[in-house]
Amino acid sequence: MTTTEAEPQTAAEFFKSRKLSPLQRLQQLLHRNPTISPLVVLVGAVLVFALINDRFLQPSNLSLVLQQVAIIAALAVGQTLIILTAGIDLSVGAIMIFVAMVMGTLAGEMDVPGGIAFVVGIAAGAAAGLLNGVLVAVLKLPPFIVTLGTMGIFTALGLMMSGGRSIRGDQLGSFLTWTSSSISVGPFRLTAGVLLVLVMYAVGAYVLSQTSWGRHVYAIGDDPSAAMLAGIRTTRTFLSVYISAGVIFALSAWVLIGRVGAATTNSAVDANLDSITAVVIGGTSLFGGRGRLLGSLIGALIVGIFRNGLSLARVDVLWQTLAIGVLIIAAVSLDQWIRRAGRR
Repeated sequence: MTTTEAEPQTAAEFFKSRKLSPLQRLQQLLHRNPTISPLVVLVGAVLVFALINDRFLQPSNLSLVLQQVAIIAALAVGQTLIILTAGIDLSVGAIMIFVAMVMGTLAGEMDVPGGIAFVVGIAAGAAAGLLNGVLVAVLKLPPFIVTLGTMGIFTALGLMMSGGRSIRGDQLGSFLTWTSSSISVGPFRLTAGVLLVLVMYAVGAYVLSQTSWGRHVYAIGDDPSAAMLAGIRTTRTFLSVYISAGVIFALSAWVLIGRVGAATTNSAVDANLDSITAVVIGGTSLFGGRGRLLGSLIGALIVGIFRNGLSLARVDVLWQTLAIGVLIIAAVSLDQWIRRAGRR
């Protein structure tokens, strides 16, 4: 009787047949779906704060939370685009305030129509993004250092334009303050700025998931050299990402004017770090190539809900800041653990 020798397994067959532990399956699930973990945190936070204080789930309070996170959520759209390319932008808040002062100065002090002031502000945001993009993509300077420098530049420009004073909403006209107008959606009272931010997320999510440009952004963040070998024009894509982010930051300035009721340099002082916090907590990898805009929106909501819930629970502001810091470290640690699933 003859016996046939079993054929050796290929590498693919070996890894396919290898049994994974439940923890490894969870790791791979989170790698494929980066929004699951922040969504679990969001739901858990809502449940905990609802049990602590019965005012938390009241429509008036939830409407307030949405208004409070609108500015950071808007900035997080552009920050997500940049972090997906394995970059980071520390100048987002400075660009937003600079553009707000451009719009405010034109409309409030030079009597330029609000629509024209808005268009000039959008152009100023695009130019600011282009400056960052040229320094990063063309001159190959590190994004962290570049945007740290331009943060100082745009902060100084905004302060010089303001001259230490704010431009009130009644000087700006109805167009620039339109984002402060509110409408009722069921029991909730939402501002036009909140609705604009939701539209920004819907458009951004579609572009990233359904267009070749979006796929190029992910490819560059995952491996720039491989993307270049695949025929992707990396420099042009980098420039388009930073310009798009600049336009988004300009739209955020419009939301900011409506939220504050003025063009001022004294608002959103922590916007730079808060936008990064929202994106990181939302599951976007700081190493690029992995993440979703939906996760950034969830991350912004997590930050807003934690601060609101802790305030209702009468927790000191210092402990609120500590809680956000712990969230950031936990999110980065989780990202490192999840990324190891992609290397298996």
